[in-house]
Amino acid sequence: MTAYAFAHLHHSALHPDVVEYIDRIQDTLDPFQGRFLLHGPPAEVVEGGFEGNLVLIAFPGLAEARAWYASPAYREILHLRTDHIAGDIVLAEGVAPDYDPRATAATLRAAL
Repeated sequence: MTAYAFAHLHHSALHPDVVEYIDRIQDTLDPFQGRFLLHGPPAEVVEGGFEGNLVLIAFPGLAEARAWYASPAYREILHLRTDHIAGDIVLAEGVAPDYDPRATAATLRAAL
């Protein structure tokens, strides 16, 4: 099942290290079939407050997402971003193609 690496990056700062990180990250994703779905576009906030940039990367599964994040190639470049941009990074598995939120609601209703 598709899994995602989601990043909420705070106070992005343009720095040569960040540019190098961006230039090198795809090579760390390729062995794990990771691909960008979002990469820092301006977000339209329709509820609440939100500042920063969004990054969303898809992987074939959670095992690949975890393996990418722990890989020596990614760990080697990670500091190029974290030295200059703070963020929250989450790995999460997506829902099945036949997911129906009504089934989740029924389960939650039964738990009440």
